[in-house]
Amino acid sequence: MTGALLADLVDDAGLFPPTALPMAAALERHRADLAAGDPMLTHRFLCPAARLGELRGLLTADDRIRVGVILSDGAPHDCAAVVDADPRLRLALIETPCTLAAVDRVVYAATAPGVPVYVEAADRDEGPRLAAALAGTSAGLKIRCGGVRAELFPSAELIAAALVAAAEAGVPVKATAGLHHAVRHTDPATGFLHHGYLNLVVAAARAAAGAGAAEVAAAVLVTDGEALASEAAALGPDATAATRSLFVAYGSCSTATPVDEAAALGLSPAVGAAAHGRPRTIDPASL
Repeated sequence: MTGALLADLVDDAGLFPPTALPMAAALERHRADLAAGDPMLTHRFLCPAARLGELRGLLTADDRIRVGVILSDGAPHDCAAVVDADPRLRLALIETPCTLAAVDRVVYAATAPGVPVYVEAADRDEGPRLAAALAGTSAGLKIRCGGVRAELFPSAELIAAALVAAAEAGVPVKATAGLHHAVRHTDPATGFLHHGYLNLVVAAARAAAGAGAAEVAAAVLVTDGEALASEAAALGPDATAATRSLFVAYGSCSTATPVDEAAALGLSPAVGAAAHGRPRTIDPASL
């Protein structure tokens, strides 16, 4: 079932560090990915809200871009109106930070009809508590797995706690930052210890199956790619669906490396397979 397990997994985060492509280059790469149609890619283009005008200025008449808008400070932003005003764009998701105290207000402010919303804890240690607070809303949890400094990489235990809390709350998870390769590794250039995207997939599979935080954290710590691939490949249809209901997608600044490394490990998504567990549209009345 590795086809459904990895399909629609990778969002295009080419604008973000460390790749940080210029807008024109990021768009050109995204167009090439759209033409190639690899099923592991979501074909969503992640863009900061502040750069939507720049994005629109570089679109051609033939472009049709599904854009994920990233809000930087949790402040209200009418990104839906900005995107809706341009027929070349479609709002595919919204990501926003928030504090536990402001979760209802921030989620409500980010609401757009039919658009999934993912919220990130302003204090990453609050991720598990935020997941619990999102239970009963239609928002998903965004977890940050790295950054440009070593201290921005959370521990395996913190990632596991967030996944377990989200699984218990029935809240889908989207990840961002630091997941540059399939398997946990140390970057030779920076010396940073990076989490692997396949580690998160397997960790989510364990969390979705009801495993405790220690067992889920153990999956995040695995450095044996073949072992991870073997566990992933052994998941049956129900376990695969549960895994992807929990771990929906992650943003990658490279759209080639995740695909290449999955293939090297003997894993590949099936053409036409769809990811599971997109968050529902937020109903303001439920907040």
